Amino acid sequence: MVISPYEARFASSREWQLCSAKCPAVLNFQEKRTNGNRPMTQPTLSRRGFLASGTALTALAMGGFLPPIARAQPEKVLRLRMDGDIKILDPGYMIGGIEIEAQKQCLPFLAQYKRDGDTIGWEPTYYVSKLEQRDPTHIDFELVEGLNWSGGHGPLKASDVKFSYERMKKSEWAGYFEVLDHVEVTGERTGTIVLTKPFAPFFLVTLCHGPGAILCERAVTEAGGRFTTQFPAVCGPYLFSNAPGQAATFLPNPDWSGPKPEFDRVQAKIITQVKATELAYEAGELDCTQIDSDAVARYRAGPPPGSELTKAGELNFMWLGMNSEHPKLHDIRVRRAIQHAVDVDSIIAAAYSNVATKSCGIICPGLIGHRTETKFYTYDPAKARELLAEAGVNGLKLSLRTLNTQQPMLVAQIVQANLGAVGITLEVIPLDAGPFWEMGMESAGDTWKDLELWTMRFGSVPDPYEASQWFVSSQVGNWNWERWTNPEYDSLVEQGIAESNPEKRNDIYLRLQEIMEETGAYVWLCHEPRYYVHRSDISVNVSPSGQQDYRLFTVI
Repeated sequence: MVISPYEARFASSREWQLCSAKCPAVLNFQEKRTNGNRPMTQPTLSRRGFLASGTALTALAMGGFLPPIARAQPEKVLRLRMDGDIKILDPGYMIGGIEIEAQKQCLPFLAQYKRDGDTIGWEPTYYVSKLEQRDPTHIDFELVEGLNWSGGHGPLKASDVKFSYERMKKSEWAGYFEVLDHVEVTGERTGTIVLTKPFAPFFLVTLCHGPGAILCERAVTEAGGRFTTQFPAVCGPYLFSNAPGQAATFLPNPDWSGPKPEFDRVQAKIITQVKATELAYEAGELDCTQIDSDAVARYRAGPPPGSELTKAGELNFMWLGMNSEHPKLHDIRVRRAIQHAVDVDSIIAAAYSNVATKSCGIICPGLIGHRTETKFYTYDPAKARELLAEAGVNGLKLSLRTLNTQQPMLVAQIVQANLGAVGITLEVIPLDAGPFWEMGMESAGDTWKDLELWTMRFGSVPDPYEASQWFVSSQVGNWNWERWTNPEYDSLVEQGIAESNPEKRNDIYLRLQEIMEETGAYVWLCHEPRYYVHRSDISVNVSPSGQQDYRLFTVI
């Protein structure tokens, strides 16, 4: 499955946050309710008519009788935050993140994420009455009867699943469907997903995630085969309305016959900066929002009244990388000395306010293969000095490149102090996103030859395959910036894809990370959490990668 960590980090950036230099104030906006493409007109009432109606209602109320309209409950509105404008809703060509949030409310999916304690798994959605893996390469499904596409486009059919998934194989997100051979339609609502080979992560990586959205074949075809900021047809509880630069609104879908969501309307204001959204929440303008790690620590000590915290997941993983081919770092004793020299606990305290989980590998908490201890190093400055002396290294000068943002810079400064304490002079080189994400790529120039140390963060999805694929031998010069190769590692990655036994998969991924650590090219730092603050009377539903699923929010 070929998905670049550029996309994977936009599974932390592309799929987790849209970068923006602007922070607009929280804006109020006027929304227009729509019924399909036709504006809904509100009934008008003259002043005389209003007075007459008021007299009649008063009399009825005094007699203990009120017509249904007078007893109507107020509209339930859920107020959330989006970190940028919707750009492309089409699953094959989206950026991700907030677009996936919109898809979850308006489009069918066969599977969705499920938590069992700290373990992340999957379960069928209410769109299917059956979803079973018959054998390693065949997944049978049956759609629920009576669900219809909006705009008179007819019922949700198995042929829509076939159209959507086979279309993805030719899209910009084709990597998620690399193992798909075809979808066999066996009835109007039944079919079989046929894979070219066993692929254990298919449910979590593909079906539960944004690329697994199902489109209406008829509507997309009528729209010319692609779409951008409006769905050609929806089959979900909400319709989507967008006011660029201000907010996205989700309105009731009159054609929806499935389970009714808790909230009648969802208003997602566009606030690009996390700090601004925290202020908006504290001002009572939002019901739920993501917060930064320093706010997590603050809210743990004293949350806003009537609020509580929910952790969505920890699918960002961060490490200090070393170029094992660089002349200054070619001796593994030097790399091992750096491993022993870095005080990870201090990094987590200073840069993450002690809310991030200490890392022992690339596999995140809650997933098969998560490690809880390192094997080849601990924080031990004396051991670091001993290894440097053994290697005959004195007065070593190195450079560390990092993103020029707050947390990576704090990490770099602590590493700089740690290495200085063992006799290594470290120059910190801050970079903007463009040059940073190209610096280890041979196709982008010769910077990779001078690359020594760097801080790195990748995002992931809830399966260990996603994180492990970037370090195989073929990724040297692409995303394996540490530039080591190991035939056993390459073989284990393939075994992990095909193995369906959880215990065996767990052993495979534990061994993979052991191999990585043994190279001396990594100092594991942390798994960054995604926390949300929300009203205590709301139960939120957030995917491990941070997309809110509004249709599954409930009032406690």
